[in-house]
Amino acid sequence: MFGFGMPELIIIMVIVLVVFGAGRLPEIGGALGKSIRNFKKASSGKEEIEIKPGRPEDDKKSN
Repeated sequence: MFGFGMPELIIIMVIVLVVFGAGRLPEIGGALGKSIRNFKKASSGKEEIEIKPGRPEDDKKSN
């Protein structure tokens, strides 16, 4: 579709490295991985929301 080959991907990776720096790449990769995981979980997950009641001692602490 887009025709990305190895040379194009290398150029894109070099640009990303220059823009963000080597120190931030692991953070960006982790955030991207979490985003993809959450998207897959949400798209194939349950249709209903689970509501878990709090423990009784939590209610006493807030008063």
